Parts: sequence; C-alpha cells; structure tokens
Amino acid sequence: MSYSLLLLNGKVVNEGQTQEVDIAIKEQRIHKIGKDLSKLKAREVIDLAGNTVIPGMIDDQVHFREPGLTQKGSIATESKAAVAGGITSFMEMPNCNPITDSSQQLQTKQAIAARNSYANYSFYLGATQDNIEEIKCIDPTQVCGIKVFMGASTGNMLVDDPKVLENIFAYAPTLIATHCEDTPTILANEQKYRNQYGDDIPIRLHAHIRSREACIKSTQLALQLAHKFDAKLHVLHLTTAEEAKLFIQGPIEQKRITAEACVHHLFFSEQDYEQKGTLIKCNPSIKSEADRTALLHAVRDGHIDIIATDHAPHTFAEKNQSYWTAPAGLPLVQHALLSLLEHVHDKTLSLNTLVEKTSHNVAKRYQILKRGYIREGYFADLALIDLSGLTTATHTSSLYQCQWTPFEGTVFRSKILGSIVNGGWAYKNLEHNNEKDNQNNPVFNKTTVKPLEFETIRR
Repeated sequence: MSYSLLLLNGKVVNEGQTQEVDIAIKEQRIHKIGKDLSKLKAREVIDLAGNTVIPGMIDDQVHFREPGLTQKGSIATESKAAVAGGITSFMEMPNCNPITDSSQQLQTKQAIAARNSYANYSFYLGATQDNIEEIKCIDPTQVCGIKVFMGASTGNMLVDDPKVLENIFAYAPTLIATHCEDTPTILANEQKYRNQYGDDIPIRLHAHIRSREACIKSTQLALQLAHKFDAKLHVLHLTTAEEAKLFIQGPIEQKRITAEACVHHLFFSEQDYEQKGTLIKCNPSIKSEADRTALLHAVRDGHIDIIATDHAPHTFAEKNQSYWTAPAGLPLVQHALLSLLEHVHDKTLSLNTLVEKTSHNVAKRYQILKRGYIREGYFADLALIDLSGLTTATHTSSLYQCQWTPFEGTVFRSKILGSIVNGGWAYKNLEHNNEKDNQNNPVFNKTTVKPLEFETIRR
C-alpha cells in the first residue's frame, strides 16, 4: 500500500496527550498513527524532527466579507491567510452584502468557497427581523448555525424585537450563535460621552461605550431565552469576568449552552488602546486587564468552551479614522494560533487546553463529522508547528486583503510550518532554520478543501 504523505518523528498533541509518533495519510484521511512507520511507502515523506503536530484550528467565527465587500477581504484572501496560521476549517458570518439570510444566499457563498477557499468551510444563516420561515426550513446539515446579532449591528440584522427573538429560539433547527450587546445601553453611553467630548472621543473610552453592562445584560437575555425554549445556544466572544461566571463548567458534550472567547480579547487589554488606537477597535470591545486575566482563567477552568478569532478585516485607511468613523473589527486568522501559543510559552495555558478549545470542542459543539482530532479514519486536517521558532508579525508580511495586522511588531515565539487540509498541503513552509526563512516563498494549495459535514439531527 502506498501512502500520499508520511509524517515522521512529530510530537502529536491530541486528546490530552503528547506522543512522539508517525502519521500515515492516504485518500485525504489519517490511515495509521504509530511508532516506526518509516518503512511504509509514500509519495512524500517529511521528517518533522520533533516539531509539534496538532489538529488544525477550526475557527467558528470569521467575517471574510464576500460577497459585496471584497475591498476588505474575500474568501480566497482570508482563507489563504488562515491556513498560513494553522486554521484548516472556518465558519463564516452572514453580515456581507447581500446578507446571508436565505438558502439562496447560502448556496451563493458555498459556490464561491468551493472555487476559491484554501480551507474547509461552512456558513451561518443570519437571523433577521423577518426571516423566521427561512430559519424553520433550513437544512441543519447545510449550515453551521443560526447567527443572531442581539446588538452591535444595523438594519435588518439587528434582532431586538422580543417576539422575533422568542421565535428564533423556539424554532431554530440547529445551534444558535449570538453576538450579545444591549443596544439601548450602548446608545445611552454614546450620548453621554458625546455630550462630554463632542466628536473628539478618545479611543480608550470604547470599552466604556461598548460597556461591560451592555454585554452582561444581553448575555443574560440570551441565556434566559435558551433556558425557556431549551435551545442550543453558543454565546460568542465574551469580554468580561462577569459573563464568564454565567456559564457552567464541565465537559462540552454535556452542555446545551456554551461560551466562547476570542484571541484578541485574550491578548490585548484596555492599556493597549494608547499604542494601537482604532486598530484594535472591535465589538464587543477589548476591556480591562482584569477581564483579560479572568477570560484566560475561564478558558482553563471550563467556563469558556471554545476559542475563535472573530476575524473582521477593514482597510487600513478605514481604520485610521476618528473614533466615530473608524469601523470595528480586526484581521486575525494569520496570527491567531501564534498569539495563543504565547500563552503556552507563558504557561498560562497548556498546549492540551489550546487544542481542546480550538479543535476538539468545536467539532463536538457543532457536531462536525470526522474532524477536530488526530484519529485513524478522520480527515487529515493538521497544523505543524515549530515551538522554538520565531515569527515577526508585520503589515507587509500579512496575507490579508487589507494588508495590515494589529500584531504589527510582535515577535511570536513559534512558527507555523504547514497546514494540511484533507491530507494535502494547504500551506507548506518547512524551511525553518532561521528567522529569514519565514518569508521564503511558501507553497499554497486549494485543491483539497471540502464543505464541513454535520450530524443529521442537531437541535
């Protein structure tokens, strides 16, 4: 039997263990895991020389801006950046133009991804004030979830009518993912600070305008609705210590209500506004150092189940405007895993916890078939990492359409050596002997991607 790819002498981190084993890949899947597989025949053999292999990150929250906003990003550009960062699958949000609020719009995006994506993909159906019939009829195996903006959106995607929210929580045939910020609270804060500062709002006040009270109030409402209708709820991007305490600890497979933290809320804090300015303006806002520390603790102790990015690019010119004009959102996928590995180096997170929160738990929560683990018979979606390497984040080396990164100047203590998607190289940059090699013409490939597949019954 001839294999397509043989990975030798890697340190495999998977399901709470680290083992020095080899991996043999055939027909898009992991065929064998074991010691001393070097005698097997394979078209390509890679000696990893003790470098680390983890399941590729499954990012359950990205905004790739296509269709309609491709000056900011596209499925092609942003998924290319994602695989360069060790992300092998993504779930994309509905607030593009037109918004993804129908099965027809879902099919349009799926067709774009089938042609252009470098990573496995799925898309959310967006809830609006008037598409409850679309939500009721959607095939739960064709979407990753129903996205509800309970704040921080405009137009028809801001769903704040109590009756509409009740119908969504009562009838959604799959998981509901919510953005929780209370709009009336935000509007009152905006008026308060506009009265005090006029149009010249300091960026540091963003955390007080998009306040903790706005987040807590909306999250509490989402929890109440989920309990009332026994809905499967996933609350996205928590930012406060108080919110984290609202969620129970324990194995994710025993929960109907789960919570997520995002990489930038785990990396940055209020003190970074002075240097980064509007480049780190996002919704919900980056808050205090105490909140950042509390979120990391909640990831460790199981109150927070999943880590994602909320990748949301805007052009550099757009971001370098005044507080009121600069849009909210950061490009993150290329450096997300690297930023999380900084917590591993600092010993605030274990590598096993990182893998659990970025791969295992995402697969469990969304009921993804045959992904999220390094197991025989599973699709070979892998990230290869040099934990002793260095990667310097710069605007010029960013692969995003917007060509900038909020991590500009950060020297990460790890390198992504490659991403394998369905057994093939999506990103390959194995020349890693020194810092300069990080910029050596890596190989990209988008021929092996697939739509994510889900279990039949997901309610």
